[in-house]
Amino acid sequence: MTAITRRDFVKDSIATGVTVAGATSALSGAETPSRGGLLKIVGISCSPRQGQTTAKSLKVCLEAAGQVSARVETELIELAGLKINGSLAAGIPLEPGEKDDFPSLIPRLTDPNVRGIIIGTPVYFGNMSALCKAFLDRCIAFYQNDLALSNKVGGVLAVGGTRNGGQEATVQSVQVSLFCQEMIVVGNGRPHARFGATLWSGAEGGVTKDEYGMTTARNLGRRVAETVLRMPS
Repeated sequence: MTAITRRDFVKDSIATGVTVAGATSALSGAETPSRGGLLKIVGISCSPRQGQTTAKSLKVCLEAAGQVSARVETELIELAGLKINGSLAAGIPLEPGEKDDFPSLIPRLTDPNVRGIIIGTPVYFGNMSALCKAFLDRCIAFYQNDLALSNKVGGVLAVGGTRNGGQEATVQSVQVSLFCQEMIVVGNGRPHARFGATLWSGAEGGVTKDEYGMTTARNLGRRVAETVLRMPS
């Protein structure tokens, strides 16, 4: 097998022969949202457990974003159950017959109506999940091809097993990747003025009963939506 560099691999394709250039070329002539000024905010749950605490927290966050304006539409994408091979970001090809689902996410993230992206992750040993890291590593495709995520508004939500279980450290770690994509990264703002949404899955009654954490989630959704609305069309 002929060795290729990571840059060559990412430049030429994403996984199963889907070209980044082909997936993002439509952006060059479609910088404004269609369908009457629709502004979309996507939440991405990077938990391997579908429909659990991270997804529940993101739903609350997105609901708050949607309440800011009738122009704002939201969508939750769960990565649970998807095969996302982070090694492809380093140019290591798939094994014969191996599946990778990252290409299916490309049009959903590069849609010109998508103006905001909120990443949600559980906290494992003080940092993001392996699924979140693999997803962010694969986003190098956007970085090296037209910066398709540039100037989209970004926010981060983290769910920990204890009240102070590394949520803020995790939020900052994810934010670094968003900064590298030239995204406009916001926190959850007042009254807490934290880096992002920080939630506790161990609250009595479950994560939705964590009043403090739910407040940060709602504030983050609101801040992302307000910033999206302030961006030029």
